[in-house]
Amino acid sequence: MLDFNRRGEITITCHKFIAPALQQEVQALGFTVKDSFATGLTLLGSLNDCIHLNLNLYCASQVLYKLRSFTANHVDEVYNAVSGIDWLKIMDAEGYFSVTSNVHHPTINNSTFANLRVKDAIVDQIREKTGKRPNTGAALDGLVVHLFWKDSNAAIFLDTSGQSLGRHGYRKLPGKAPMLEALAAATIISSNWDRATPFINPMCGSGTLAIEASMIASNRKPGLYRSHYAFKHIKGFDDIEYAKAVRKLKAQIKDEKVPVIRASDISTQAVEVAIKNAKAAGVHHLIDFQVCDFAATEVPKQAAGVVFLNPEYGQRLGEEEQLEPVYSRIGDFFKQQCEGYTGYVFTANPNLARKIGLKAKRKIPFYNAKLECRLLEFELYKGRRGALHNGNLNLQKEN
Repeated sequence: MLDFNRRGEITITCHKFIAPALQQEVQALGFTVKDSFATGLTLLGSLNDCIHLNLNLYCASQVLYKLRSFTANHVDEVYNAVSGIDWLKIMDAEGYFSVTSNVHHPTINNSTFANLRVKDAIVDQIREKTGKRPNTGAALDGLVVHLFWKDSNAAIFLDTSGQSLGRHGYRKLPGKAPMLEALAAATIISSNWDRATPFINPMCGSGTLAIEASMIASNRKPGLYRSHYAFKHIKGFDDIEYAKAVRKLKAQIKDEKVPVIRASDISTQAVEVAIKNAKAAGVHHLIDFQVCDFAATEVPKQAAGVVFLNPEYGQRLGEEEQLEPVYSRIGDFFKQQCEGYTGYVFTANPNLARKIGLKAKRKIPFYNAKLECRLLEFELYKGRRGALHNGNLNLQKEN
């Protein structure tokens, strides 16, 4: 079986442009980032560290533990490299595994073929050694082996996550055009919200932003909402230690320090969906829900918090013109009712963004599905500039 304390290279993947927020939370957990790139980062750690990362990260997609790096210019070289790993130390002879990949090589026009050769190498080795054949399939229900192959550089990883970490598992009703949970968390982490001042979320839709904000503020980790991970199928996994880690997550929850978190929407149905999702996440008691036009949302006075809107983008013909008055009213709302706050608008439409009528201090790039978006930050001064707090989200360091 594998030594879960042996240190090796860990790659954590995420959606494009989320890496800076991911790096913030990885460092807050006490890890040193070795390298970062557009869709993730690398660090040194053990399989036990992988478990910790899977349970704690808001912004990640997969946590990959490297087994072997090698050079490959033909798929047969991939087969040989995979055959050189002792798979009986990693999985049972009659276990179940699946193969995923990220392949960019001129000899491969279908990554399924590369996956098949990885699968063949594992099955052939185990069958030769034991006479038994492991089961394989596309479902990520057991051990997950990941192939990375770009040009001549290749590596085999254990995907310790399985299903993507980007979906945090509490959202039962998605609502209209929902934001991925990991993306919502990344935008909040990228803002200057300090978790001690109000978080106001007009146009809340299915409630994802407000729910993620309440999770972050109360120190509720995504691992509380999910029980299945691929690391549970690696030989050497200790269920007792995992149970201790989950108990630690529960003990870290701090509801008493959560500031005002308010979510509103003009749609009664949307607010009902948001409340149900918040109940599934166990944070409904931390969020004040209101049914009203966004401009009628109650914004606490004498505060310096965050007002965060995710309006429609107007992607279909004719919609942009209809949304122009909405974006103009967002600017009026900011100026008239949100003095002293920092305003944020998440949008994929720069033409509509200009209708807000305010100059953005920052324009932070993100992707929402295939749409390139910007998180626009507006300083809504009240009195002198010094009245505003600055700096990024202060994620707690853990012992």
